[in-house]
Amino acid sequence: MIAGAGGDPFSGAFLPLSAQHEIQTALFRHLAQQGWSMSAPVVLTGGRSNYVWRSGDRVVKLYREGCQNPLFANEWGRERSVLLALNGTGMAPRYLAHGTWQGQAWLIYRHVAGSRWHEDAGHVARLLGILHDQTALPDLPAGRNGSRALTEQTREILAQCSTDAGLVSMAPRGVVPPTSQVCLIHGDPVPGNLVAHDGTLTLIDWQCPQLGDPAEDLAMFLSPAMQHLYRGRVLSSEEEAQFGLAYPDRRVVARYYALKPWFHWRMAAYCAWRGDREACDLEVAELQSSRLRSP
Repeated sequence: MIAGAGGDPFSGAFLPLSAQHEIQTALFRHLAQQGWSMSAPVVLTGGRSNYVWRSGDRVVKLYREGCQNPLFANEWGRERSVLLALNGTGMAPRYLAHGTWQGQAWLIYRHVAGSRWHEDAGHVARLLGILHDQTALPDLPAGRNGSRALTEQTREILAQCSTDAGLVSMAPRGVVPPTSQVCLIHGDPVPGNLVAHDGTLTLIDWQCPQLGDPAEDLAMFLSPAMQHLYRGRVLSSEEEAQFGLAYPDRRVVARYYALKPWFHWRMAAYCAWRGDREACDLEVAELQSSRLRSP
């Protein structure tokens, strides 16, 4: 869905390329006036939420407002806070500057040269384990915690769907209580947000970090819908097992498996909200499979 040329450039769908070019020209003129003169910016197409350009070793992100996503927040302030907090760790890009243009926030950070993650799930598990051991940021919002909170969130998503594909009746049974072991979580550690370079990994797109259950990050990475969307195929059972063995905290892995039905149910609802039936079916299949494996 593409907004018309006369629409609000920050009110939902991306504008046509001609209108985006006008935004680019005006924004980079503004940045030059702020002392950030950059030449030959190139549009980066991987992002699904904001306008993003690369100019040399810098990335410029212009945040779009008005896009209400029921699962993934898009808050520049959170991204700025995390980039500053993780500076020097290699887990996030290096923060350079931020400001506003025509009432919209922009952020500049150092480009991470590399390629999208596509293999070695154990490496991702180890990275997430290190991330979850970092000092939590007190200004981050709390994430959904426990099966009841996940159920409430999933029902909120389904209420926004034009059709629920029968998902309401698939609600998992039982109760998994909230954990007190909350920490800094990325919130969206999918393959598209993992850059492989120099034998290591860096997480990008920090728009929705939370103070939350670390099992959330495990679920997001292992999601068959997200793997299919960004990598073109789901993880094999061997890759999932490799991930579970490599994550350093057995308690978090056990909690992920306890909450697995709720995570798949929520992601199926999100895919239904997006209108992606194939991805929804992948999550439903895993939800049904987890039910069969339950005692």
